[in-house]
Amino acid sequence: MLDTVHQGVLSGSASASYEDGSDITVGGVRCAVRVYERYSFSGSNRLSLTLTLLASADDLYLSAITSGGSQAVMFKLNTFGEQAFLDKVVRIVDRL
Repeated sequence: MLDTVHQGVLSGSASASYEDGSDITVGGVRCAVRVYERYSFSGSNRLSLTLTLLASADDLYLSAITSGGSQAVMFKLNTFGEQAFLDKVVRIVDRL
């Protein structure tokens, strides 16, 4: 699953890049964290996506969190880019 989501995120946007990640196994529980970044044309800025995949035996838990898609100082006015990045992950996972 991790490789499929990773490849899907990178191929889903021409400006998407893999920034960093980590993997750890503790007591048979595996945890992988991946951070991606892409340019948002709708917000004219860059935003990030952090994925955390937790696996224990046959159980999987995926967390996807976006950030950075607003140009406002006090309020988040433009979250279209963040939502689009998140929607891409949802479409990838729904196909699995």
